[in-house]
Amino acid sequence: MHSWTDTLRFAFQPVVNLRTGAVAALEILARPETGDILAEARRDPELDGRLTVLALRTATRKETLLPLHLNVFAATLADLGGLTPLHDAVRTAGRLPWEVTLDIVPPYTHVPQRALLEAVAALREQGFRISADGIGDGDVPLRLLTDLSPDLVKLDASLLARPAAVRAMRTLCEELGALVAVEGVETELQCATALSAGAQLAQGELFAPPARIPAADVYVPPRSPDAVSVPRSGPSVREFVRPAAVLPVTASAGQVRALLTGSPDVSGVLLVDQSGRPVRSVHRSRFLLSMSARYGHALYADRPAVKLGDAPRTVGVDATAWEVLDVVAIGGRDRTSDDVAVVDAHDRCVGVVRLADLVRALAESRVEEAAALNPLTRLPGSDAITTEVDRWIADGRTFALSWLYIDHFKQVNDGAGFAAGDELIRSVGRALQQAVVGHARVGHIGGDDFLVLADEEALDPLVATVLDAPWSAGDRPVTLSLATVVCAPGSVGDHRQAAAHLAPLKKAAKALRGASWVLGRAGTAGHEVRRGGRGAAAAPAGYAAVEPGW
Repeated sequence: MHSWTDTLRFAFQPVVNLRTGAVAALEILARPETGDILAEARRDPELDGRLTVLALRTATRKETLLPLHLNVFAATLADLGGLTPLHDAVRTAGRLPWEVTLDIVPPYTHVPQRALLEAVAALREQGFRISADGIGDGDVPLRLLTDLSPDLVKLDASLLARPAAVRAMRTLCEELGALVAVEGVETELQCATALSAGAQLAQGELFAPPARIPAADVYVPPRSPDAVSVPRSGPSVREFVRPAAVLPVTASAGQVRALLTGSPDVSGVLLVDQSGRPVRSVHRSRFLLSMSARYGHALYADRPAVKLGDAPRTVGVDATAWEVLDVVAIGGRDRTSDDVAVVDAHDRCVGVVRLADLVRALAESRVEEAAALNPLTRLPGSDAITTEVDRWIADGRTFALSWLYIDHFKQVNDGAGFAAGDELIRSVGRALQQAVVGHARVGHIGGDDFLVLADEEALDPLVATVLDAPWSAGDRPVTLSLATVVCAPGSVGDHRQAAAHLAPLKKAAKALRGASWVLGRAGTAGHEVRRGGRGAAAAPAGYAAVEPGW
């Protein structure tokens, strides 16, 4: 009589890092040749648990060093209270639990949520990582997703038709400390959309189809220059994490040498304790040089590898690329090419980053930023501001978006000359940069128009610095005017709606005499005139008139 295992095979599909193009992990997928073992596993938690263990053992036989993704139904975890046999199998295979990510797959309907959360907590305590699978095409409640607080969220490729949803999920994942992956990517357009929407990882036929042998190479389309929006503080280190080659801290130099010579792409080995905390870092070139020296093998082969290692350099998973460079700069010059270990809140290694990846990305971001700067003021254009507006909206923040311009600028240029006009624009740009504080952003969107994104509390200091200052061009007095829309959470859906509210406010400010400031609130009729007046006479100082609705 044949066992169900006789007709069951497993396939490997790479999880690709969209930033580096490297394979970040391998997902092991059950592929029954006959019958529907997966449907049975969905109904039978014990069977599902055995499938997970068998998938791990299959991967172990392939001798891959990459982190693994194993699928398990949500109901299985809730019913079994965890996966004790898997924990034992991981140790028997010589792997560490934190090298294994459990992809929790739907359905979630009728799954006891408390039991599921308790099981996930137990798995985390053992060291396993958690991924929420099938988001966007499954039935996971958003509240449960936040309670799970996964390390990774896998989105269905169907969401790529709605990039705003992917961006919103990226924002949520940043709050949860999770990465975003997109499954089922089949075209280069989907890949570009996933990257521009903020996904860090992806899977699909485009990169490599599921195969019995782990793919040695994957195809990653070249990125377009505007594919990724890079935060001002620098890209997150999470986007560059590569799998780490690890061995127990008790490993001999001979074991390290065997790993390095058998894996030419491995640049170094981390020696970790039982909890996965880096203890020593072994650099490939320096180590092999010592071993290949005269009597090197005889001297070191059987000795503990820690003798030939260095203190590891580590950064937290929330670090930016610039912070990693600071860590590299502190060390000696002979260690600039060393991998930097990335650790979680418990100091367990989650991977490594390579200096070359960081330098390349930071150089690209600087080129992108420079290309977007206005050549006159060296301030970013409207794209940078609108991207930030969308981020603030997604974060649920109240913000003030202001449009500043120079009154009658054409007359200024015609009367004082374009050189004086250019110098006036540069001076206004410098004043704005000095006036804003905190997370405020200033953009020069062309001609004499500027955009300012700031907290509402920053408006009065901004006005005092810019509007109340005396301005001139070629000895001709000049005034500035400002239109501001304050957007509370839920009042606008994106930067386009904010701009639509701002446009009539600018028109109202232009109708006023002298330096003027008009302020309105999205979703509220009317606007307030805080500076300026109508007709020949200016309004008295401190006067504020409420105008009729737009």
